[in-house]
Amino acid sequence: MTEQHQNGSEVHVATSQPTASGKGVPTETNPWSEKVEVEALPRWQRWLWKAATWGRVEIRGISPIPVEERTVKRTINIFTLWFGMSANILAITFGMIGPASGLSLRDSSLVILFFILLTTLLPAYLATLGPKTGMRQMIQARYSWGRWLVSIPVFLNLATMIGFAAIISVVGGQCLSAVADGGITPTIGIVIITIIALIISFCGFKVLHYYERYAVIPAVIAIIVAVGCGGKGLTNQVPPAGPSSAPKVLSFAMIVASYMIPWACLASDFTTYLDPKTSSWRIAAYTYAGLSIPTILLMVLGAAIGGAVAGNPDWEAAYASTLTGGVLDAMLRPAGGFGKFLLVILSLSLLGNVAATSYSITLNFQMLLPKLSSVPRYLWAIAMTAIVIPVSIRASVDFYSNLSNVMSLIGYWSSAFLATLIVEHLWFRRGDCSTYDPEDWSNAKRLPLGVAALVSAALSFAVVIPSMAQVWYTGPIAEKTGDIGFELAFFVTAALYFPFRTLEKKLVGR
Repeated sequence: MTEQHQNGSEVHVATSQPTASGKGVPTETNPWSEKVEVEALPRWQRWLWKAATWGRVEIRGISPIPVEERTVKRTINIFTLWFGMSANILAITFGMIGPASGLSLRDSSLVILFFILLTTLLPAYLATLGPKTGMRQMIQARYSWGRWLVSIPVFLNLATMIGFAAIISVVGGQCLSAVADGGITPTIGIVIITIIALIISFCGFKVLHYYERYAVIPAVIAIIVAVGCGGKGLTNQVPPAGPSSAPKVLSFAMIVASYMIPWACLASDFTTYLDPKTSSWRIAAYTYAGLSIPTILLMVLGAAIGGAVAGNPDWEAAYASTLTGGVLDAMLRPAGGFGKFLLVILSLSLLGNVAATSYSITLNFQMLLPKLSSVPRYLWAIAMTAIVIPVSIRASVDFYSNLSNVMSLIGYWSSAFLATLIVEHLWFRRGDCSTYDPEDWSNAKRLPLGVAALVSAALSFAVVIPSMAQVWYTGPIAEKTGDIGFELAFFVTAALYFPFRTLEKKLVGR
C-alpha cells in the first residue's frame, strides 16, 4: 500500500498480498515492509519510521512488489537509468588499463568492443524478469540457491558493490583534488563524493530515475569538451613495448568483462516497478543500449588517453599526481577556469553510479540475514558510507594494482553465480516467470535447498583457479592462455548445474 503523509510524500509499505490460492505473501518480520500501526512499534523504530517521512525516502523492503504496484509504463526510464549510471569517468579509468597492460589503442578498443557487446547480454536479459516476478535479483536467486545458502552470493554481491563504490569514490576524490590543485586531498574528495551519493540514495527508486535522467546531460557535455580540448594530445600515442599477445588480450578482457557482468547481479532491482505487460524485448533493448553504448565509447576514450599519457609530458606529470583526475585536468587546462568547473562536473558524474549501487546495497543488506531486514534501508545506506570511506582511502594507495585484483575476483564468482540463475530459469523453469511463486519467497520449506547451485559453483573453481592470472598468482593454464577464469566459471558451472539440480529435484522434490 502507499501511505500519504502530511508533507505530501509517499511511503510505500508492503503488505501481505492475496494470491490465487488465497494465501498471503509471507514476510520476514520486517516492520518496514508490513502494514503496522506506527505507534505500536518500539520507540527506536517509531523514531526511525518518522524520520523516513521527512522526505521522499523509500522504505519498502525486500518483499516482492505486488502486481497492483507495478504500474510504471515509462520504459524509456530504463535506458536513461543505465545510461546515466554508465556515462561517467569510471569507464575512462578502466579503459586506461588496456595500454597499461601492454596493448595498443587498436587492440584495446577491439577487446572493449567485443567483450562489452558479449557480456552486456546477461544484465539485459535478467532485467526483463523484474516486472514479471516483482522480485529483486537476489530474491529471484533464492529459487535456485535456496533460502539460506543464497546468503553466500548475497555476501559476495555486497562485497562487489562496496568495492565498486570504493573505486568510484577514489576516482571522484582524485578529480576534486586535481580541481583544487592539491588544496583538497584525495581523501577529502572521497568523503565529499560518498556523502553526496548517500543523500541521493536516500530518496529511492523514483528520485533515482529522475536524477539519472537529467544529471547525465552536463556530464556528457563536460566529456565532449574535455575531448575537444585535449584532442591534439590524444594523437601522441606511444606504441606498446612489445606485440599484443593472447595473455595480454585475455587478461584485459577479464577486466572489461568484470566491469559489466556484476550489473546482472542487480539488474532486476531497477525494473520491479514496471508494468508486468511491458515488452521484454523493449526492456532488454533499453538495458543493453543504456549500458553498452556509453561504456564502449568512454572505455575506448580511456584507452586513447592511457596510450597518450607518456606522449604528453604535462599529462604524465598530472597522472603521477592524481591519476585519472590529473589527466582530465591537464586535458581541460586550455579552457582555464571553465575547465576546472567542468572537472567538478565530471567528478560529480560518478554520483549516479554510486547512488544506484547504494540503492541495491541497502536491499542486499536486508537479504543477508532475516534479522537484518528489521533495520530500515536508509540506515544501511549510512552503514555502507561508513564502510566505503575507509576502504576507498586504503584502495587509493597503489590504485591500479588494487583495481585489477578486485575486478578479476569479481568476475570469477559472479560468472559462476549467474550461470546457475540462467540455467535454472531457461531449463528447469522453461523461461516461465509464473513458476516463481511469490508465496515461497521467504519459505525455506518451499524453496530449493540450494546445494546444487553451491556445489556446481564451488566445483567450477577446480578449473578456474589454474586459469587465473593475478599479480599474486598465475595458474598453469593462464601462463599460456592469459586469464580465462570468468569464461570457465560460467560454462563449467552451467554444465555441472544440470545434473546436480536434476538430482536435487529428484531427492527433495522442489
